[in-house]
Amino acid sequence: QVQLVESGGGLVQPGGSLRLSCASSGSMFSMYVMNWYRQVPGTQPELVATIFSGGITSYADSVKGRFTISRDNAKNTVYQQMNSLQPEDTGVYYCNAQWVATYWGQGTQVTVSS
Repeated sequence: QVQLVESGGGLVQPGGSLRLSCASSGSMFSMYVMNWYRQVPGTQPELVATIFSGGITSYADSVKGRFTISRDNAKNTVYQQMNSLQPEDTGVYYCNAQWVATYWGQGTQVTVSS
């Protein structure tokens, strides 16, 4: 069983930055594909960023050039650096791990507002 714990969310003004972290329990973290999803009330979660076990990354068009996903396998942690935040980035951000099974964190709220 894998547990994922997100942190780093909060309230930020437009143009500001936040860094999300997702700490994973269990073993074999380096084998997992790690994702960040964003959910706005009343909608399905949106895939924002992915980092594969080998370090290759991919991003939704809406965040390319502003968000950076990274991982530290020694710390069993994945990060998401979010710059130039806009109100449309507001939502609950969930960490997701995929390999032989899929796991979700509890989410962390990000609010971008002046």
